[in-house]
Amino acid sequence: MNRIENPILRGFNPDPSIIRVGEDYYIATSTFEWFPGVQIHHSRDLKNWKVIAQPLNKVSQLDMKGVPDSCGVWAPCLSYDEGIFYLVYSNVKSFDGVWKDTPNYLVTTEDITGEWSDPVYLSSRGFDGSLFHDTDGKKYFLNMLIDHRDNKMFGGIELQEYDPVQKELVGEVHYLHQGSYLGCTEGPHIFKRGKYYYLILAEGGTEYNHAVSVARSESIFGPYVMHPDTSIVSCAYNKPYKLQKSGHGDFVETEDGRWFITFLVGRPLKERGRCILGRETAIEEIIWKDDWPYLVSDCRLPRLEITGLDTKEVSVKKHQERDDFDADMLSLDFQSLRIPRTEQWFSLTERKGFLRLKGKESLTSTHTQALIARRVQHFRIEASTSLEFHPENIQEMAGLVFYYNTGHYHYLHLTANYKGDKQLLRIITSDHFEMSEQDQEVEIPAEAELVLKGILDHGELQFYYSIDQEKTFFPIGDVLDASILSDDYVRDRDERYRPAFTGMFVGMCCQDLAYNRKHADFDWFTYKEIH
Repeated sequence: MNRIENPILRGFNPDPSIIRVGEDYYIATSTFEWFPGVQIHHSRDLKNWKVIAQPLNKVSQLDMKGVPDSCGVWAPCLSYDEGIFYLVYSNVKSFDGVWKDTPNYLVTTEDITGEWSDPVYLSSRGFDGSLFHDTDGKKYFLNMLIDHRDNKMFGGIELQEYDPVQKELVGEVHYLHQGSYLGCTEGPHIFKRGKYYYLILAEGGTEYNHAVSVARSESIFGPYVMHPDTSIVSCAYNKPYKLQKSGHGDFVETEDGRWFITFLVGRPLKERGRCILGRETAIEEIIWKDDWPYLVSDCRLPRLEITGLDTKEVSVKKHQERDDFDADMLSLDFQSLRIPRTEQWFSLTERKGFLRLKGKESLTSTHTQALIARRVQHFRIEASTSLEFHPENIQEMAGLVFYYNTGHYHYLHLTANYKGDKQLLRIITSDHFEMSEQDQEVEIPAEAELVLKGILDHGELQFYYSIDQEKTFFPIGDVLDASILSDDYVRDRDERYRPAFTGMFVGMCCQDLAYNRKHADFDWFTYKEIH
């Protein structure tokens, strides 16, 4: 293997926390309101990655019912010490207003793909918590401090010792650093190399001024001195570059002593435009000069291709385009919104070979949605599903949805007319919580073998349907603006700052707004990149 193409984790996979255990590399990424919480990716070569775990899979670990859009799990930190994996995460409960409610927790396991412990509560002083294991055996918890005074919010970085026996934070809270002139200081990580402790920071805000900054100290408690260049990764000064928003980094050392940094990026449709795939994960190699880290490229811009590696490539199993729902477990490609998959609304066994969704609340709900979806990871895709559903009133719906959050989605769905004697295929779009419906609706025979399809081509989305076993597909509705399903659109449309940190998903859902019981059966789901 002589090159790695960025980004290494495509689609919505931000805030990477990377570690190495022997020959194995692991990256944990944020999941926000999507359940189970946290994606853990595995690689042997830093190029080929596979999701192997979604550790926060119980309500006792992650209760997100009712959390606002883009809240929930922020910036997990994965670490390892003496045979135990540690995972720190925030479960953000509120965003609007002066205060932020940001409880931080710690779970552990000896088997990264197995069950994780019940959570240990750490603190709610801020978000983006991380855990550092010092060479003397002590452990320290870091977080950014939320300072509500004067609407400042970003109050600097704090550190406190963690006692693994008492399972709580102990001792004095140390104020480490206020950050640089870039502002919005968050995402702290610490590692030690030689005589220095290095404090890694995300700064500039997670948009187009984003950056990775570095400070160092000979004592973990400081004082910390900023890097001569302040930031070592940033695309803020190069607007046309294909990788933008680079920031929120973490470091890892290979077995042969080379250093790499992972960080998030966005790939806009056009210069400083909308990033429909969300924030993704990229990687760069580090060199050291006077005990300071720099990118190998000798500038702040991360390369599109990392070359000169000369290491063995370890391939992983290719993505399966079609899921026939024959297994008793759902693929790790899929997640639900805020809540675990329970028999109250989800089943792979009630009708073998089918995914059954029992209709619950609307797509606007932050509580109980019957929705299963996966990340959109490519600019050009085709997604389709086979649907069996027999709606009896206007409040029963099921279909294929391209989804960003409760206020932004495109939904091709089967429903009924008011009398319940006709099945109708319709499209609903929600744009900034304002719903619009396409004029075209199609009556579908009750016995039809209905297949729904969406073709995404960068910023454009066209829906199709078939009623003859996919022999013929018909377009339905106008070409839709897919770019509204992006952080940038959601945030820029509002006068106030709206949390928008996720990415576009595509999947299946079912609503029964009348009685919460009508089910829909999905025989299969396909996701294909269009080359």
